Amino acid sequence: MAELKAIIFDVDGTLAETEKYGHRIAFNQAFKQENLSWEWDVNLYGKLLKIAGGKERIKYYLDEFIDFTYPHNLDQLIPHLHSVKNQFYQNLLLNATIPLRPGVENLITEAHDKGIRLAIATTSALANAMALLDNTMGSSYFEIIAAGDIVEKKKPAPDIYNYVIEKMDLSPKNCLVIEDSEQGLKAATSAGLKTIITVNDYTKNDNFEEAFLVLNSLENISLEDLKKIFLNPKM
Repeated sequence: MAELKAIIFDVDGTLAETEKYGHRIAFNQAFKQENLSWEWDVNLYGKLLKIAGGKERIKYYLDEFIDFTYPHNLDQLIPHLHSVKNQFYQNLLLNATIPLRPGVENLITEAHDKGIRLAIATTSALANAMALLDNTMGSSYFEIIAAGDIVEKKKPAPDIYNYVIEKMDLSPKNCLVIEDSEQGLKAATSAGLKTIITVNDYTKNDNFEEAFLVLNSLENISLEDLKKIFLNPKM
């Protein structure tokens, strides 16, 4: 029977409620600074989250939600907006830290102390993932932090998880993923990984049929609980 050797965490929505209270606000601040009349409210942002990656999300918004005449420099505009947004996001974390979700820090510290290897697999930019960790519990618990454009295809493609597994030199059979979204679930399961979902307001209505378990949060979940879940013969 496979032994649990590593836990791989998503970041946004999984470690903390960064989408609603961080990224969305930062996008709007960037649009305002660049004299754009775009406004992403809570409901609209929920729709945009179907697309992984900030630059990809802007492009999707332009294609699907507004009447927008593309400028000749669109290839420069989108990365510029994304860069400005990331600076606003990191400033938000510095000035008003977004707390980790309930149970996250306790589980990570317990797993680390008991020899379980830990990693991050996120489509968020590396600087953004590091800003969250640096302003909460630190990044030293994680031996691999795979983020942003480190792979060609973002979630729901399995590339980011395949990358982490390869770098850790582990079999998928020995790893457990903790995600919050349908996209993340598809990415992890396509890489052959058992996946636990911790839902949030944006993802509570997603399709999680392929999840090993769906939870409201990691509060009161111990490492021993995860080991028992992992050994369940469901998958």
